[in-house]
Amino acid sequence: MRAIIYDTFGGAEVLRLGDTDKPVPGPGDVRVKVVTVGVNPLDYKRRYGRVEQFYPTTFPAVPGLEFAGVVDALGDGAGDEFAVGDEVFGWTRTGAYAEYALAGDIVRKPAALSFEAAAALPVAGETAQRVLDLLGLTTGETLLLHGAAGAVGQVAVQLAVAGGATVVGTASPANHDFLRALGAVPVAYGAGLADRVRSVAPQGVDAVFDAAGQDALPVSIALRGGTTDRIVTIADMNAAEHGVPFSAGGTPSEQIRAGLAAHARLAVEGRLAVPVVETFPLADAAKAQELSEAGHVRGKLVITV
Repeated sequence: MRAIIYDTFGGAEVLRLGDTDKPVPGPGDVRVKVVTVGVNPLDYKRRYGRVEQFYPTTFPAVPGLEFAGVVDALGDGAGDEFAVGDEVFGWTRTGAYAEYALAGDIVRKPAALSFEAAAALPVAGETAQRVLDLLGLTTGETLLLHGAAGAVGQVAVQLAVAGGATVVGTASPANHDFLRALGAVPVAYGAGLADRVRSVAPQGVDAVFDAAGQDALPVSIALRGGTTDRIVTIADMNAAEHGVPFSAGGTPSEQIRAGLAAHARLAVEGRLAVPVVETFPLADAAKAQELSEAGHVRGKLVITV
């Protein structure tokens, strides 16, 4: 099968389109013919070797965590929940930038949800929900969300606002109207951020979700009155130096699958959106990762296989 492969850590130039063995489903496995793949910042961070403590790499490696596709083959004992021909989406165990993959946590894709939209949901939805749960955000509280216009940030804004919270979201001025439409109170990042946040949230900040990195933690701690309590980052690898937890997964499978199904229902109902801003053929996966790494994508990049 065709797949994007890399044999060493490095920049986007280490990615190559090549041929590799089609994965063989073992007992309980579901193999999927991949249709679309979601591109995430974690893809290029893994390519550089920056997150080995959380996601160890075995070479040759195929990137990609989330996908949508069609069930192609079933291992022994896997036929109770899925059948060949089912349209599914979720997570893969063998790398998503490929024609075929063995599924991790997946659910059936609603017919009304496009393959592109389905591939955009798993990582952003699970990450946003996981961090909001860790923060214990409740109705009436105020959340400071760094990187609110990114894919994870957008989902977190929508889920938090739906739960009755006030969301102050950092973003470039070009994204402020977009964030207002999602229900957030936008502020520009950069020098003077603390004063801008205090001006729009004089009641104070109850929790902080850092989806941006870029030294957002010191100002977050200051806005929390000097405490690191109820601050979580998914983007700052130096979080431990600030006494802040770095969240990199650990959600139980049953909870992941329940979240996939719930977020798909919300998307079909028009209550949760993750805009797909650009699609790329598999051969242009390096271009997609370079655009993701540039850090100014408002929404989701998707690869079509």
